[in-house]
Amino acid sequence: MGVTRRRGAVLAAVLAVVLPLGSTGCGVIDSVRRGSEENAAPDDGPERARARVQAYLDAMKEKSVEDGREQFCEPVREAFDAAATSANGDFADHFTVVEAEIVDVRAKGPDQDVSTSITVRSQGRTSTMRVLFTVARADGQWCIAREEPGGHSPAPSAGAGTEG
Repeated sequence: MGVTRRRGAVLAAVLAVVLPLGSTGCGVIDSVRRGSEENAAPDDGPERARARVQAYLDAMKEKSVEDGREQFCEPVREAFDAAATSANGDFADHFTVVEAEIVDVRAKGPDQDVSTSITVRSQGRTSTMRVLFTVARADGQWCIAREEPGGHSPAPSAGAGTEG
């Protein structure tokens, strides 16, 4: 029972950061997208989205707030500052990101959804959660426009389910 409560507390602390960033996404993606359609190269979307989110995950592991902040689109950086650097934020001292990986990248309209699995340790306990990042183009650059709990399951591989 005590382990479940602690694990729940760690998860609640991380969600306290993720949920405010997700709620700031309302309308932000549309504002980010304005003026970004020119010079858009649709083929580089998944690669650029993966790179942005990986840089953010690396910043979380290293506790580099500035590097993490740089991955977000300008309109959501103020929300990032308020949430991620708070006492229960992604960069708080009382927990450590022990593992973070990208599990899926897929198009969602002109944007890219990047699903992740993040494992954190706090007070000797670990907890894993799924976080979904929406990566959009702003001023010709890819950036994280939204972060929220959840994510997609990995897409099946091309050869899955076939005999060869």
